[in-house]
Amino acid sequence: MAIKKNKFDKIINIRNKKASHEFEFVDTFVAGLMLTGTEIKSIREGKVSLTEAYCYFRRGELFIKQMHIAPYSMAASYNHDAVRERKLLLNKKELDKLETKFSEKGLSIIPVRIFINDKGLAKIEIALAKGKKLHDKRQDIKEKDVKRELDRMKF
Repeated sequence: MAIKKNKFDKIINIRNKKASHEFEFVDTFVAGLMLTGTEIKSIREGKVSLTEAYCYFRRGELFIKQMHIAPYSMAASYNHDAVRERKLLLNKKELDKLETKFSEKGLSIIPVRIFINDKGLAKIEIALAKGKKLHDKRQDIKEKDVKRELDRMKF
């Protein structure tokens, strides 16, 4: 019996590693992305950068800005703009919840990771986050070092 291969077998999981160091996550959501043309092909190649990206509300809709999706190498003249604002797709209930919490002082919405789901659609995980202070960052680094040392001692 032949093994049935899925056309979306390549796992794409691009993380914003800086985000967990700079922010403390309050709540996370998974949103769809509104893409044009060759953007999905570049995402499947893994050519995405989330380091400078952030989310904001405009007229009750959520947008992501400064997310860099590299132009698709095989496209001729119909390539996309690498850094443009893209609309995020969420339920109305989730948008209302995010917007009320976002209006509080000190909270921001940042992208944490981008991935391709089982159906082959690009999804982005966003987090409602609060910025960390310098002493919080030092404490986190200290805890990671202690955990690493304990793991080394076990083996």
